[in-house]
Amino acid sequence: MEHVKRKPKSGGVNREYGRAVTQRLTFVGLHFMLVVLCAWLAFYDGFSTLGQLIGQKWTLTGDIRVQILFGCVVLYWIRHTVTVLYILQRMIDWSEVFGLICFMAFFEIGLLVVGGGAFRDHIIPLSALDVFAAFLLLLGSFLNTYSELQRKWWKKDLSNKGKIYTEGLFSYSMHINYFGDVVLFSGWGLLTGHYWTLFLPFAMGYSFVAMHIPALDSYLADRYGDGFRQYAAKTKKLVPFIY
Repeated sequence: MEHVKRKPKSGGVNREYGRAVTQRLTFVGLHFMLVVLCAWLAFYDGFSTLGQLIGQKWTLTGDIRVQILFGCVVLYWIRHTVTVLYILQRMIDWSEVFGLICFMAFFEIGLLVVGGGAFRDHIIPLSALDVFAAFLLLLGSFLNTYSELQRKWWKKDLSNKGKIYTEGLFSYSMHINYFGDVVLFSGWGLLTGHYWTLFLPFAMGYSFVAMHIPALDSYLADRYGDGFRQYAAKTKKLVPFIY
């Protein structure tokens, strides 16, 4: 392994190891408050109230689609909590906490409101497309979280210290966790019943390719040297078998 000075920040996040307990608990707590707000919108006439505040008549609070979208919010909170409190070993800066909470509020509340009828005056019946969308959501969630768990369990073995993880789901893609995010948000967007919400996973995928992956690859190349270069030479970067 090459010994070089590591970059403390890469891709907008702090890569240094650290507990940051206060930041972690705050992050999870603020996210839970978003879940509560979404529950109010979905089940306690909050959707109609919100519509009245901006002069719109939204009355689809009882729509099964809204309830499914709320389920997406709960699933995402559970996965986020496991990631922040168990999987993630690096530092979490306050800027990351508040920045990501704002982004989460944007898509969790936004997709719930859009799917609940903000841009339509009728209920869209569930169809085979929604089944496919739910499959994408679950598949993406699995790819993201299970790949991270595999890596964490592997790194707990002291004999693997200082080595780069290239096994499990990460053998199919160097950034299979990022790919999982694109897949799950594609499903989440489709569940709203509005195709234009697919702009969210498209923009997310672009940010991964253009910013986060190059920055992370640079960090990993500095940290693991030849081990990373050999891994990168034989493994797809984001989409398994394709790119």
